[in-house]
Amino acid sequence: MSVLSGNAATALVRAELRARRGALLRFGAWSLVQALPQTLSGVAVARAVDDFLAGRWWPGATWLGVLMTAALLSATATYRQFPWLRQIVDPIRDALLAAVVSAAVTAAVQAGGRPDASGVAQLSTQVQSVRGVLGALLRAMRQVVVSIGGAVVGLFLLGPTAALLCGLPVLAAGGLFAMSLAPLARRYRAALAAAEQYAHHAGEVLGAARDVLAHGADDYALSRVDAAARAEASADRALGNLVALRGIYLFIGGPLPLGLLLMTAPWLLRHGYLGYGEVVGTATYLTVSLSPALRALLDAVGTWGLDLLVTLDRLSRRFVAARTDQTAGVPLPAGRDLRLEQLSFTYGSRAEPVLHNLTFTVAEGDHLAVLGPSGIGKSTLAAVAAGLLVPTAGTVRLGGVDLANLDVTQLRQLIGFIPQEAYVFAGSLDENLRYLAPDTDPVAVAAAVQTLGLGPMVSRLGGLDTAIGAGGAHLSDGERQLVALTRVYLSPARIVLLDEATCHLDPEAEARVEQAFASRLDTTLLVIAHRVTSALRARRVLVLDGDGSTVGTHEILMRTSPTYAELVGYWQTRPEHDDLAPPTTAVHQSAQGAERR
Repeated sequence: MSVLSGNAATALVRAELRARRGALLRFGAWSLVQALPQTLSGVAVARAVDDFLAGRWWPGATWLGVLMTAALLSATATYRQFPWLRQIVDPIRDALLAAVVSAAVTAAVQAGGRPDASGVAQLSTQVQSVRGVLGALLRAMRQVVVSIGGAVVGLFLLGPTAALLCGLPVLAAGGLFAMSLAPLARRYRAALAAAEQYAHHAGEVLGAARDVLAHGADDYALSRVDAAARAEASADRALGNLVALRGIYLFIGGPLPLGLLLMTAPWLLRHGYLGYGEVVGTATYLTVSLSPALRALLDAVGTWGLDLLVTLDRLSRRFVAARTDQTAGVPLPAGRDLRLEQLSFTYGSRAEPVLHNLTFTVAEGDHLAVLGPSGIGKSTLAAVAAGLLVPTAGTVRLGGVDLANLDVTQLRQLIGFIPQEAYVFAGSLDENLRYLAPDTDPVAVAAAVQTLGLGPMVSRLGGLDTAIGAGGAHLSDGERQLVALTRVYLSPARIVLLDEATCHLDPEAEARVEQAFASRLDTTLLVIAHRVTSALRARRVLVLDGDGSTVGTHEILMRTSPTYAELVGYWQTRPEHDDLAPPTTAVHQSAQGAERR
């Protein structure tokens, strides 16, 4: 279970804060010293004005000197606060980031190393939000508490009249803002959810662009993306309307009490409720402390605080696959054979099926290669077989159990899916390789490195402990694929689906990888072929074309499948093209037929 389940993300922050009470107390003590200018500013100005009006220059100057001394002490306190602030913020940030990244990568890698676009977009934006908001929020809230607390104390020092005249509007503004927080949080959450839905639909369409276009589902796919974009715009407008009300709260807590003070000042002076210095001192508290502090409070809580809380909530929900009662009592698969029965898949109700009434079995320990022209549905087939897409009709069974009835965590432990886009996360090379099997013996890791041909890269980087940046920016495309392949090779998954997962490797390296998985103990291997040589190495081959599908050995298919024979013949006559390029006759006509449908 991830540490981000339910409200555990917020609980994690609270636990880290409780563990650092000493740093919080010292931070608070220096904050009180920092509040001296805010506390004394109005009083010192009021006394100085009264002394200057009475001709007492030295006492008035002394009050100004007191204010300057308080400002120097405040600057010293600000400097002394930052070490304690770092002791609070850095561990919280590190713990939170570790939990978020761990949950995100678990979801991505357990899904076969293919994070969907919504997960990637959420991770990149929300982790950055968590990183930046924690420190900024604590600094802002410290300043708000110091300013408001100091101003309130100072107003009472000036007298109850000044405190009531200014305090009531400020309290009203704060109360109205507090009442708006709940609906603001709901609309913020709705806006985030709409943005995620838009990213999900867009990523889903882009990820299957070839299949969508080849089967005439582009209008339907675009309509889904357009509807999601409109929903996101509507949610953003609703949020913006509520955020705009902050201007009213700022007016009630800032210009309004200042205007009341100025309008009532003659009457208050005439009746002796306030002196000239007290009027100036009250105005000082309003303009220098209370009004800026109120603005900072609305910005900090209404923006950063809300962003932090909603982000934690969204991360908790997004990256934790909660178990449901639907999987209770479902037996575990009895074997490692994968059977697809009368399988069909369609991208939209008005589009032609990408896969239609497909039935075949990959027996336990078998090695099956899938060939066909571009856009025919090979990647869709792999995603459905891995349980990443739900078939429109038919079933996918693993050891006799429908994938739809399996717990997602168990499913990801049984099936390893590797797409073209290899996923590499920040950490050491060793952590990347052992992520799905953290208890793997170092000897087994070293053996896997040599078996899959990762040795030269390890030597170039300087060893398995070398740190790798997020996304493997300093690795080649082929090296990233080798990292992902070795990670799954070390995992407990015994059904492995390679969706052109070796397309950036040279033919020799590709052969080494496929042979390693094929000879791995109890492993069932399904390869979406990038080169015809993958079919030559497989025990059986599944050929997809516009008219259906055919399964057989290489020798049988060369006699019975014109599509397969032409693919092999094209590859043999064009040795400079080692990838699987579509020929211009039968296979091309099959693809055109699929597009017309």
